[in-house]
Amino acid sequence: MAASYVKGVQGQGVVTTVKHFALNNQEYDRHNISSDTDERTLQEIYLPAFKAAVDAGVGAVMTSYNLVNGVHASEHPHLIQDILKGQWKFDGLVMSDWDSTYDGVRAANAGLDLEMPSGKFMNRENLLPALKAGAIKEQTIDDKIRRLLRVMFRLGFFDRPQEDPSLPRYSPDSRLIALNAAREGIVLLKNKGNLLPLDRSKVKSILVIGPNAHSAVTGGGGSSRVHPFRAVSALEGLTQIAGSGVKIFYESGLENDYAGLFKNSAFQSEGDRQGLRGEYFPSGNLEGSPSFTRTDARLDFNWTDGPAPNFPKKFSVRWTGRVHADKEGTYSFAVQSAGRFRLFVDDKSVLTKDGESLTTESTQQHFSANTDHSVRLEYRHADGPASVSFGWGKGERRVNSASVGFAAKTDAAVVLVGFNPSTETEGADRPFVLTPEEERLISEVGKLNPHTIVVVNAGGNVSMAKWIDSAAALLHSWYLGQEGGTALAEVVFGDVNPSGKLPVSFEKRWEDSSSYRSYYPQGTEKRVAYTEGIFMGYRHFDKTQIAPMFPFGFGLSYTRFAYRNLKLSSGRIHGGEKLRVRFEIANTGKRAGAEAAQLYVREVKPDEARPLKELKGFAKVFLEPGQRKTVEIELGAEAFSYYHPKQNAWQADPGTFEVLIGSSSRDVLLTQSFLLEK
Repeated sequence: MAASYVKGVQGQGVVTTVKHFALNNQEYDRHNISSDTDERTLQEIYLPAFKAAVDAGVGAVMTSYNLVNGVHASEHPHLIQDILKGQWKFDGLVMSDWDSTYDGVRAANAGLDLEMPSGKFMNRENLLPALKAGAIKEQTIDDKIRRLLRVMFRLGFFDRPQEDPSLPRYSPDSRLIALNAAREGIVLLKNKGNLLPLDRSKVKSILVIGPNAHSAVTGGGGSSRVHPFRAVSALEGLTQIAGSGVKIFYESGLENDYAGLFKNSAFQSEGDRQGLRGEYFPSGNLEGSPSFTRTDARLDFNWTDGPAPNFPKKFSVRWTGRVHADKEGTYSFAVQSAGRFRLFVDDKSVLTKDGESLTTESTQQHFSANTDHSVRLEYRHADGPASVSFGWGKGERRVNSASVGFAAKTDAAVVLVGFNPSTETEGADRPFVLTPEEERLISEVGKLNPHTIVVVNAGGNVSMAKWIDSAAALLHSWYLGQEGGTALAEVVFGDVNPSGKLPVSFEKRWEDSSSYRSYYPQGTEKRVAYTEGIFMGYRHFDKTQIAPMFPFGFGLSYTRFAYRNLKLSSGRIHGGEKLRVRFEIANTGKRAGAEAAQLYVREVKPDEARPLKELKGFAKVFLEPGQRKTVEIELGAEAFSYYHPKQNAWQADPGTFEVLIGSSSRDVLLTQSFLLEK
């Protein structure tokens, strides 16, 4: 998949950058934590996707923030020089993540070619003296320049402008691509009594409820976030796709008690003063010098004549300070204002309002325990009565009983919960559980309506144990982008047959995860040991015989598929030879649909510890009712190899192997063995 992406993007003359190299698997103190692992685990689990991208001709590789076995990734000679540029013969450029360079000379010698976003360390002031002293060789600098120029020449940067004005910034073709991606990405995890798809001739009323129902939640936060020209929310999609014969009712489901926040929030400013430092400007744009400065213990103002006698009607205020999170969790930030404002938390913009009318805006941030966080609120007022209130805290949302009551009056209910760009973003790991209010919302709606459909927005798994029995149907929608609401509605009503499969294992409890005991640093050292080794994901669940909530590769459909006639090109192959695997898939149901068939390989009696099975290929097959197709997957020597911990090399040992074909890692339907000889 990485290789196809690289080829597609670079085929349009755009450089692709694959990141983060390597072992950037958690966001806790990411600049300082060392990810510690053995060479076999590194080679087998965490590097293959990077190598596939390099083999596909990727132009750039970006290093990660973290350290790897005690050395920062941006100055790691084993990762960059030995493996990437040495073993893999990568001839593109290696760049740092933003502000992830820590020593210019060490990074340069380790193979970093480009520091981003600027030359804070790899600059003439640091590198020229090192060149003169012999600490850096001139050919090292020459190689970096060749790599930068090579990529630019290869992609035609000097042959044409880097912007094509003939391409529309918003186009129907792009919208359709986004819609198709969303359609195929939705995973149906539960469908009790075949509730889905909803029958328009029988379902005449639907309650759409939950914090993620409207507005659209298109993606997570951080550097991956994009702002589409338009986005379709779940509510909008369901309303549009349902048709005129189905009534759609909308309720937010959760209400916010912000009045208590505004009156009781605790802030600190310089000198540990209680409150925020306010700078009051006699201009509408925070320009010039403030007329006065004071510490405001709380922000809950309703000024009829402005913040001071004879103060200009157009004015602005900047409040700065910090907040302290006692416990780990999700905290709400809310601003109610008649006027424009911007709220920054830890110097990141988290809330913006451009209008003058009185509204309340809110967001959520996840904090670790016993941490301080800077806040800055910039308020601009143009005319009329001025008011601004600002508060923060935990647990201010509650289930609205009146909203939930609608569930008893409709034929079906769709509950939309999960995360958003504020609660799932880079730089921090979001919680494994939904908020208590969201869990109660699902449970209460489920009690009132047996036809409750739950839709989860999240970049991965969430704890489902407390509420999954309340859901007759469950859809994991991930982050569906600008057309997500339309795609979701098409799946709910059966205009599209879901075909997504889980790319990860969903554990029942966080404690069941392979990395549960080693995810965070132990003791005072900022090191995380990858104690699970190669046994992570489905390999872990196979080894421990722990049942996941939903296994890797799992996903339901509105039709049924049968697997038949597994055949191998030979029952005996020699080392280095390829093996062709063929089998049939038939659609035995009444709807057209797609099935992502998976091929796993198992060494029956390995000399070294190996997983019970390893995914080595997959194919997505689209079939009409009654149609069957033959799938062929070719396996090379790498499919049977492992990284030998003592030889420090890939090798395949002679012996008996099994090919396993299934619809998930826990649903193996066809098996056949073969002998691998020297």
